[in-house]
Amino acid sequence: MKMKRVPSGDIMVLEVSGKIMGGPSHDKFKDEIKEILEAGHKNIVLDFAGVPWINSTGLGILISGYHSVKAADGCLKICAVKERVLSIFYISQLEKIFEVHETREAAVASCE
Repeated sequence: MKMKRVPSGDIMVLEVSGKIMGGPSHDKFKDEIKEILEAGHKNIVLDFAGVPWINSTGLGILISGYHSVKAADGCLKICAVKERVLSIFYISQLEKIFEVHETREAAVASCE
């Protein structure tokens, strides 16, 4: 899993690419969210355009990040999710927790 920060005003967009499957990705993602929050960005949009797959451990990583952002009184939105990954969100009922938007622009606007 790779991540790239792209600021959009007060909101930090985190472009995520590659499979999200746990292991070293957990600490990497957790540290990235922590650094973004410490830098003063409470609102984060995860751009999943480059994510082809996520497993149950990967979902746990997202939930951990969600709780960190919520504890900082911020919002975490997800955008550009591929159909295969989105189906996993629906099967696990995580679409009820994560606010998913079709486009980055819509996700950023929903945080403002």
